Amino acid sequence: MTAPTTTTNPPLVCWNCHERTLGTHFCSSCGKLLQLPQAVDYFALFEMPRKLWIEMGGLEQKFLQLSWKLHPDNYVNASEKEREFSLKRSSELNDAYRTLRDPISRVEYLLAIEGERKDGEKKQQAPPELLEEVFELNESLDELREAKASGEDLTALKVRLEEAEKNFQERLKEVDGELQSTAREWDAALQADHATRKKIMTRLNELLNRRSYVRNLVTNVAKELAEV
Repeated sequence: MTAPTTTTNPPLVCWNCHERTLGTHFCSSCGKLLQLPQAVDYFALFEMPRKLWIEMGGLEQKFLQLSWKLHPDNYVNASEKEREFSLKRSSELNDAYRTLRDPISRVEYLLAIEGERKDGEKKQQAPPELLEEVFELNESLDELREAKASGEDLTALKVRLEEAEKNFQERLKEVDGELQSTAREWDAALQADHATRKKIMTRLNELLNRRSYVRNLVTNVAKELAEV
């Protein structure tokens, strides 16, 4: 079975003229603002497929156009129903734009709506290839705290932690590179079978978890260094 690859909405029935319409935001018959079903996701709000590589200029332009068309100020004299739709849609559009313009939150959101990632899921487990480095880092952090408490010279420990921070920054860049590569695989597999897409989503999920872990390491080291 092939999973859906785009977010093209099924025909809706306009609440005003009761005609079936293929419009995303406005009825193609009477022009009224449509009431969208709860299932419509952020990609659908921007009338785009669930792709991970998005042209930012196009996204911003679409956002500005829709923001103007959907703004509550345009519905001050409209019916209560339309005013309610406008407020809700404007809020949803802002949330969608904030999510889709950031490449990491975009991947997290995609996996969430595809059922591959629960909201807020970030597994804090050290990747096997980093176990030795993480162990050494934790030892250095413990030594630094003990040295600070006893008033010892921190120069050597500080240099060691700065090197560790630099190393994990490089690891973070590597993970981001893998995420970009896997995101391209996802876009190329939009018409692929479910098993292929599932494999790519599993890989994306693993990379997100690794990125979260490494990013926390970098943040913790930076925090300790800032207090030296």
